[in-house]
Amino acid sequence: METSRRTFLGTVSAAAASSPGPGDDPGHEHQDVPSEPALRVKTLESLLVEKGIVDPAALDAIVDYFEHKVGPRDGARVVARAWVDPEFKQLLLTDAPTAIAKLGYSSVRGEHLRVVENTSKVHNLVVCTLCSCYPWALLGLPPVWYKSNAYRSRAVIDPRGMLQELGCTIPENVEVHVWDSTAELRYLVLPERPAGTEGLREEELAAMVSRDAMIGVAKIGLPAQEGPK
Repeated sequence: METSRRTFLGTVSAAAASSPGPGDDPGHEHQDVPSEPALRVKTLESLLVEKGIVDPAALDAIVDYFEHKVGPRDGARVVARAWVDPEFKQLLLTDAPTAIAKLGYSSVRGEHLRVVENTSKVHNLVVCTLCSCYPWALLGLPPVWYKSNAYRSRAVIDPRGMLQELGCTIPENVEVHVWDSTAELRYLVLPERPAGTEGLREEELAAMVSRDAMIGVAKIGLPAQEGPK
């Protein structure tokens, strides 16, 4: 789900109440009022703008950068490089900050990044149970549903069931690992490379990688083939 600065701050209450996560059941509960942090952010911004301390245009430029110029394309490029470069993949899994620096990316606000790999035996899911800690530097703005109470609680209580409802079926013989992001440590999922993509270029592979797959709520499949015209 894409959002914008206006909906992210100005209409956060409506977004939280009416914008479900991918595949969410309308019957699920969502917070129908802005969260306390969201109210504080909006109030603080209004005061700073009113006193002339902050330029609204500068704030818009910062948010636009993370929304449109970063995510989730930068993360997708990291995933694609790991799929085609075994040495880079090994470095990414052992020292993610050093690996992404090789591609010209870096973490923000000093947090550490850790990348966890999906395999035929393990599926990883990322959540932030306390607020909405998220790898902004690679994925851009977090989706509204990532910050919802419903996602933050169910991802821990019943991750397999929640994934099933989102259309991501995890076989019983595959373990589901849930990673709780914090202000000091952010997680990114390295999805499994789809079978049949051996002949694709790195750029084509990056185009297949979705934000949801790098959070762990979706898998990556081959792009649909066009039928005869």
